[in-house]
Amino acid sequence: MWTTLATQLHPGGWSDGGDAPAFWPVFPVMFGLFWLAVLATGFYFVRRHLAGGRRHGGGTHGGGDPLSKARSVLAERFARGEIDEDEYLRRMSALRADA
Repeated sequence: MWTTLATQLHPGGWSDGGDAPAFWPVFPVMFGLFWLAVLATGFYFVRRHLAGGRRHGGGTHGGGDPLSKARSVLAERFARGEIDEDEYLRRMSALRADA
């Protein structure tokens, strides 16, 4: 009885031979855009992870050598104008004396 009632009340849709809804192209496009966003986000995080600490501090400070890093920081401070030439030369000679 319920089956008969349900078939009588069912208006018939596009799966019953009617026309497809007009918004059907939206779903495949949105599905593709979703996966493009997922891939782009994954690519971003992989690149960010591989870049590691190279971006921290606004510049590159040599490898793992502490003297190289100190010279690099000193050169950056001189380039920004935080220290004058006399102080730069004095500190650089002190770094050379430590080496």
